[in-house]
Amino acid sequence: MNVKGEKTDLQGAVRLCRQAFTSVGFFSLFINLLMLVPAIYMLQVYDRVLSTQSPDTLLMLTLVVLFLFAIMGLLELIRSRILVRIGNRLDTLLNGRLYRAMFHRSLISDGSGSAQPLDDLANLRQFLSGNGLVALFDTPWVPIYLAVLFLFHPWLGLFATASGLVLLALAVASEKATQPLLAQAHGEKIKAREQVVSNLRNAEVLHAMGMLPGIMARWSQRHHRYMAGMSQANDRSGTLGNLSKVLRLLAQSLILGLGAWLVLRGELTPGMMIAGSIIMGRALAPIDRVIGSWKSVVSARGAYERLDTLLRKTPDEQERMSLPAPRGEIVVEGVAAAPPGSRTPTLGGIELAVAPGEHVGIIGPSAAGKSTLARVLLGIWPPLVGTVRLDGADITLWNREELGPHVGYLPQDIELFEGSVAENIARFGEVETEAVVSAARKAGVHEMVLGLSEGYDTLIGPGGAGLSGGQRQRIALARALYGRPVVVVLDEPNASLDDRGEYALRAAIATLKREGVTLFVISHRTHLLKGMDKLLMLRDGRIQLFAPTAEVLASLAGKAAVAQSAGQAARTGMTAVVAGQSGAAKPSAAGDNDNEQTA
Repeated sequence: MNVKGEKTDLQGAVRLCRQAFTSVGFFSLFINLLMLVPAIYMLQVYDRVLSTQSPDTLLMLTLVVLFLFAIMGLLELIRSRILVRIGNRLDTLLNGRLYRAMFHRSLISDGSGSAQPLDDLANLRQFLSGNGLVALFDTPWVPIYLAVLFLFHPWLGLFATASGLVLLALAVASEKATQPLLAQAHGEKIKAREQVVSNLRNAEVLHAMGMLPGIMARWSQRHHRYMAGMSQANDRSGTLGNLSKVLRLLAQSLILGLGAWLVLRGELTPGMMIAGSIIMGRALAPIDRVIGSWKSVVSARGAYERLDTLLRKTPDEQERMSLPAPRGEIVVEGVAAAPPGSRTPTLGGIELAVAPGEHVGIIGPSAAGKSTLARVLLGIWPPLVGTVRLDGADITLWNREELGPHVGYLPQDIELFEGSVAENIARFGEVETEAVVSAARKAGVHEMVLGLSEGYDTLIGPGGAGLSGGQRQRIALARALYGRPVVVVLDEPNASLDDRGEYALRAAIATLKREGVTLFVISHRTHLLKGMDKLLMLRDGRIQLFAPTAEVLASLAGKAAVAQSAGQAARTGMTAVVAGQSGAAKPSAAGDNDNEQTA
């Protein structure tokens, strides 16, 4: 977290653009001074040209005005280009930092990240190059125009000031009336968009089970709330904006009447009357423009606040001193862990030590904490308490970019990314042909890849589209084995494999054993784990057994035999009871028959 008073990354980026903003303000000064040219031109035409009947004076004045307007147009062009480049520079300064912050937030929110911050950055960039910011730069020069009107006549200055205050009050009223509605509507829009993205990822399930109408109804409710909020905000903003426009036009007309009255009294010249109307229109234009673009101002401010909050809550990772390449020793010291955002541990009291090159199988019932342990071992989820050490160093202290090549991970939910098969195996780094083929051979997928339409250059769609579940899992295994990892974690690696794929998996595990790679394998199929050095059994988030494989399997077999014996005994007892009941019934029946015969 940032210390109070310390500038955030967003504020720092804006500060780096300060010189460009100063340039915009400098150009705005001359642009607004040149805005007085039409008024001065009209003043000279009415008070000098018409009174002197001089065509030469009119010609010279017109040529000067044309020149000054050309200068003003050039300054406007330069100012707009500077604003566009300010937006681009702000984007360049922040996009990498923002992407990392989004990535980190996705990790700590269990993968439920959103691309909304990139939309917020685009919104901010567009605002910087739009009319809203130009109006904000022009607004501080309003007092200059009012001062000129006071020089013409105090009544003109007072009338223009009163009109400006009315328009300013409407701007404040627009802010108060629309800001909460726009913020709420934008929140609903973000949620609705995230819901659509989630639904599209699971389109097959929705289609197969006919869930689309119900899911679409839930999205429609949220979208309706967004539309209702935006409509209400636009109605209020539109009402106040139209009222502002009408009052501004009315004020420009009334100031002509006031000027005419002052001309009739001999306190003003006709040229000042016309020039006063033009200057007041220029004085009120920035305020009117701010009201017209208020929705974009509010939207940009909301985007700025969301970006600033995100960057505050996810500080950039500090550059740490590089550590020697790891050997693969894993030590877990009193770890308790929970999914991100939860304080209820799903793992507790985990203590274990794994030597380099040791293979450990992890077993246990569903919800025992196996996948949580896998994420904790790799430093994906930080533990609530305790420490995971790799070669004696806390795994969170390693530079992830330096540690990544030494780690292989095959998650339970396979995710391949848009690109070629070779790029996916090479982890989207530089594709080294020999390393890619070596990883594919090690995972037993080389022949399978060659059988694809374009071999290693076959393009994969988003999420691995175009491949079967087994193909995705085997390519993901090759990705986990790419390079020379010293620690590999495989979470249910055979969940989608056929017999051929499982044979290749067992061969890959044997290769990792020969290479001295530390391996953790989570699986419900014990035949895959028989070659492990040790087995770790989890139940309810705690270690129940952690011993050599033969010892754990013998213990489990003994417990199974005891349970089977108990079950057989129970069935035998039940059979005896049933037999006893049957035997007791038969004599009774015989007795009855005898009695019947005797009778």
